[in-house]
Amino acid sequence: MRTEGRAKRLPRAVRERQIMDAAIDVFSRLGFHSASMDEISEVAGISKPMLYAYLGSKEELFATCIRREATRMMEAIATGVEPDQEPDVQLWSGLRAFFGFVGENRASWMVLHRQASTQGGPFAIELTDMRGRAVSLVAALLTQSTKAPATKLEAESLAAALVGAGESLADWWLDHPEEPAGVVAARLMNLVWMGFGDLVDGNVWHPPSRR
Repeated sequence: MRTEGRAKRLPRAVRERQIMDAAIDVFSRLGFHSASMDEISEVAGISKPMLYAYLGSKEELFATCIRREATRMMEAIATGVEPDQEPDVQLWSGLRAFFGFVGENRASWMVLHRQASTQGGPFAIELTDMRGRAVSLVAALLTQSTKAPATKLEAESLAAALVGAGESLADWWLDHPEEPAGVVAARLMNLVWMGFGDLVDGNVWHPPSRR
């Protein structure tokens, strides 16, 4: 009883973080449908009524977890990018930050990508918002580093391709955790930069004309 009393005196922000950490763990292991509020409350070390009082229903809790982890990931990428470096180093530092986050927060990525993408509905909206922020970040990076003028649509389309490739590779990495983060990031860097490098220099491939 005394332990529960001490727990109730925790600041709200600390308590909510504790709950979301527990929820990420449970959702990543069991999936959204199989996860129960009973198990989340047990992992969090609080009562189920307190769980509902802080973060609402399981659906609301799941959406809150997606928003928090997406924000953490975007902050890690934005902080990791080295804006004063050459374009290739900027892109490399961003990829390294992304895969570094996934490697250190595999449960978060499991929830963000595998769980959220399969649930649809409001969770898909949260995932779309995360992708939109990632595309905007990469598009701004490409626009700043490209010598040849690029339209907003061109930059966004290339950024969307890179973000999609990064998500697919990170998802593959979940099943191959023995691969180091730097190695995985370097593979994607080599894949995209051989093409992006020419684009940055203004060298564009054109399909052959057909008569």
